[in-house]
Amino acid sequence: MKLAKKLTYWCLSIVSIWLALCSVAGVISVEWALHPARLMLPASAEARANSIAEDNNAVLEAVSVSAGDGTVLRGWRIRPVQGNGDAAILFHGQSDNRAGMLGTAELLLRHGYSVLLPDARAHGDSGGALATYGVKEADDIRRWFEWLDQTQAPRCIYGLGESMGAAELLQSLKTEARFCAVVAESPFANFREASYDRMGERIGAGAWAGRTLMRPAVEAGLLYARLKYGVDLSLASPDNAVAGSQTPVLLIHGKRDDNLPPRNSELIAVRYRGRDSQVVLWEPPEAGHCGAAGAEPQEYERRVIGWFGNHRAPKLQQ
Repeated sequence: MKLAKKLTYWCLSIVSIWLALCSVAGVISVEWALHPARLMLPASAEARANSIAEDNNAVLEAVSVSAGDGTVLRGWRIRPVQGNGDAAILFHGQSDNRAGMLGTAELLLRHGYSVLLPDARAHGDSGGALATYGVKEADDIRRWFEWLDQTQAPRCIYGLGESMGAAELLQSLKTEARFCAVVAESPFANFREASYDRMGERIGAGAWAGRTLMRPAVEAGLLYARLKYGVDLSLASPDNAVAGSQTPVLLIHGKRDDNLPPRNSELIAVRYRGRDSQVVLWEPPEAGHCGAAGAEPQEYERRVIGWFGNHRAPKLQQ
């Protein structure tokens, strides 16, 4: 009997210590996620943007919009003197800024597209203290769309995002139905799944460990974000947003992505097998995280430009 009591005591002690450690890990992780390192724009970035604009007979201009909470969001627009009448908005990844999308901008400019490159909130030169992974950014994207539509009135407006930017772009489809089509590379399926991946990585295992052993850390982090900052990160859910959208979506996810494993895009795509022409997944076998253009540049160009070119439906009325 005494042995049983001792075993019970030690088991409860171990579980209590584990839960306490998980809670600390969850709080630290969510603080890091909400406050990513801010990469400011160096002078060389604007010089490169100007060079790209000049090479493509386009004009670079600094632009800004105000978010719903008053946060000032900043970016660049590069507009060809003689374009094809269409425009694309490009969304960067976590702890990056608009300069990270200049390579994609150059590709689209060569094909006659006007491009808009915003800094996400809490990134680059945009305001905002917190990154919320689509909870607030979805409406930020809607405001960028409206600004571009009102100031330029393109025939079609497309969206292309990478990693965090891809996930935020997909979430914007809940409230912005006028994108003619979007491309999302290496998005997360939802914030919980991304958290399982991250927590599993921290102990040298996969998402299964995050979903089981580290689940208390994930739940503690989500609760902490709601209580301290009023941000419900469980609402960051690209898979649900795509489910309720009619916007054509090209998902790109490298099979060698060990940052956000390809199962994230597979989870988004597998639910919509009946919409094969609407939601398409390309998984380049040698590409890592957001690495499709580097691994297969010609195929990347063919698929992205083809996806946009094949979806030129008129914008819906507001």
